[in-house]
Amino acid sequence: MNGRRTIATTVRVLTQVRHDPRTIALLLLVPSLLIGLMSWIFSGTSVFEVVGPALLGLFPFTVMFLITSITTLRERRGGTLERLMTMPMGRADFILGYALAFGLIAVVQALIAVGYAVWVCGLTVAGDPWLLVLVAVVNALLGTTLGLFVSAFARTEFQVVQFMPALVFPQILLGGIFIPRDRMPDVLRIISDWLPLSHSIAALQKVAADANSTSEVLGELAIVGWFALAFVVLASITLRRQTR
Repeated sequence: MNGRRTIATTVRVLTQVRHDPRTIALLLLVPSLLIGLMSWIFSGTSVFEVVGPALLGLFPFTVMFLITSITTLRERRGGTLERLMTMPMGRADFILGYALAFGLIAVVQALIAVGYAVWVCGLTVAGDPWLLVLVAVVNALLGTTLGLFVSAFARTEFQVVQFMPALVFPQILLGGIFIPRDRMPDVLRIISDWLPLSHSIAALQKVAADANSTSEVLGELAIVGWFALAFVVLASITLRRQTR
């Protein structure tokens, strides 16, 4: 791994994103708009106060998963990755460069989404808002790293979308949004304990409910961070130059 090559990849990716207004809108605005829509739908009830914190992790995770996996797939299909690999650039440089680029975008995305949810939609949290931002950023990074890993197994954008029911939807259903995980059947609860999104949602719920939960939140984030690191390693191992 070479730091200069990683930074060069990061700059290239950010430059590409900067010239694509639709991608910018999808990354930075759509999560906030979806949160605002949920707030509007459940206005006059307490539902948004319950599910709102979890949405701050769910929407960035899903959006970053789709954008990262499709972007990486296009790099491979267009021959860009193969040309880069003829240069002195390793797989780790490419993967980490992408992760860093979308990580920086995730910071901006999280600041916008949390600010919109708290100050516009009226979401109240017992903990510090900066913890919401931190969890949202880590969750977006989780979506990024999972997208980098999954892109190695897809040949078309449609196949990327097909991974959603297999890898994303089960995590949403078992993450504790609809029913607390401790009230699930034992088998489903055990499975949910091994899903990274469950720990992200748990961290967000703890920030919202308890002002003194910082240590517990950081513990949940550490678990999510290990998952993200594992996906980075797996993505580096499985990365292919071309899609055949």
